[in-house]
Amino acid sequence: MPQKVLIRDHAPTPRRPSRPAARRGLVALMCACVVLVVGMVAAINLAVPMLAASALHPSASALVWIVDTYVIFFACLVIPGGAAGDRFGRKGVLLAGLVLFAVGALVSAAASNVPLLLLSRAITGVGAAAVLPNTLAVLLHAVPAERKGATIATWASMTGIGGVAGNVGGGAILSSGSWRWLFAAAVPISLVLAALTGRVAPVSPRHDRRLDPLGAVLLVGASVALLLGIVQGPEAGWGSTVVVAGFVCSAVLFAVWTLVELKVRHPLLDPRLFRVAGLRSACLGMTAIFFGMFALFYVNASFLQYGKGFGVLRTGLGIIPLTVPIILGARHVGRLSRRIGLDATIALAFVFVGCGLLGLSASGARTPYAGYAAWLIVTGVGVTLALPTLSGSIAGSLPPAQAGVGAGLQATTREFGSALGVAVIGTVLTARFVSALPPDIRADRHPHTVAQALAATTPGRAHDVVTAFVSGADSGLRAIGVAVLVLGGLVVLQSLLSRRARPE
Repeated sequence: MPQKVLIRDHAPTPRRPSRPAARRGLVALMCACVVLVVGMVAAINLAVPMLAASALHPSASALVWIVDTYVIFFACLVIPGGAAGDRFGRKGVLLAGLVLFAVGALVSAAASNVPLLLLSRAITGVGAAAVLPNTLAVLLHAVPAERKGATIATWASMTGIGGVAGNVGGGAILSSGSWRWLFAAAVPISLVLAALTGRVAPVSPRHDRRLDPLGAVLLVGASVALLLGIVQGPEAGWGSTVVVAGFVCSAVLFAVWTLVELKVRHPLLDPRLFRVAGLRSACLGMTAIFFGMFALFYVNASFLQYGKGFGVLRTGLGIIPLTVPIILGARHVGRLSRRIGLDATIALAFVFVGCGLLGLSASGARTPYAGYAAWLIVTGVGVTLALPTLSGSIAGSLPPAQAGVGAGLQATTREFGSALGVAVIGTVLTARFVSALPPDIRADRHPHTVAQALAATTPGRAHDVVTAFVSGADSGLRAIGVAVLVLGGLVVLQSLLSRRARPE
């Protein structure tokens, strides 16, 4: 078997940051990169009402695609992004990702039609996939061995902080009145981060790690086809050619991807890993938690603006109660897990998330925000219990030599769950919204979004449109809450069975 060849970057290798102040600066810089790419996942949800009412006139399915195109390319390419960093240099790929992110954001800000916006969102997602894994790789190369654990913990916490920053920062930017400013603001930020990274980040060794472009293309194609079937259902009809073809193509591409990955020497993601029951259940659990959380983000942004009349900045701040348990309780989860057991902690997490979503589904437009916020806190407790527990399960199911695979799996399952959650709740919301509209409004122009319905009727009928939307949001959250509880039950059952089957 040929040995891996270690190759040094051609540029002179700067010394690793040896002073604590320099290391802290590098950690802060890499964390800022993480917050940027993760925050964009959350921030775009705030812009959905603006996009719906914009001159682009997107359909309900197009709105979901505007959110999900970025997320799905991010999810499917984050592992190849890490592999490219190993082969071509982590710093170089990180810089390329930041520049690509800036290019995609710039084109998004200037997009004159929906197809161009979708293309630019895909470019931005590719850039994000190059950024995320290589920030951690750069950090681990730069810090001493005794600081690696603390550095990983700090880096991982940025994925949660990124969601908060995306909501709050996105709300502040969008309060200017145009969705284009959200993308325009990301351009200078990413370019400044690229300039700082080029100046202070160390150059790490490169490894002769083969890439798997076919596996990446098949995974993206299968995921897009699956979302196509889900998203187009309400508008095209569930028996339509495009929907059926989407599901069939997804199944075929996933099957081909599995066969290819089993045969290739250096697979993108080895399907044999999922023979490990603990890893399989933890990945399903991570997908389910982000499925519920980002479905909530998608509906919350429009619900607070349409249903409660919040401005966009207040809407961004309105999600903060969800994060309070994460900030205050994350450090106590390990102690609780040791006391009541891993499976009990995971079960409790899913009960809180599922019941929190069901509680939110009952919080109509007339419920005071305080009641709505209370259910956000309940959901946040579940997320707080789930994330470190499931992350530990994924990492603990793999040998130390495959730590990079574990990190890539966590990122992929998080982002794929996010994309799936947005697609499913967007589908349920649209179907229920259209059916709840008064017949005369529904018959005129066949509206599928609140903006279309409001444009098709008189101002005196706006209340009927908003009532139909709130009904759709409630139905969507109820469906997601039930799905999270069912998936949580499967995760816990599989975990229990795997432990019982494990030899003493």
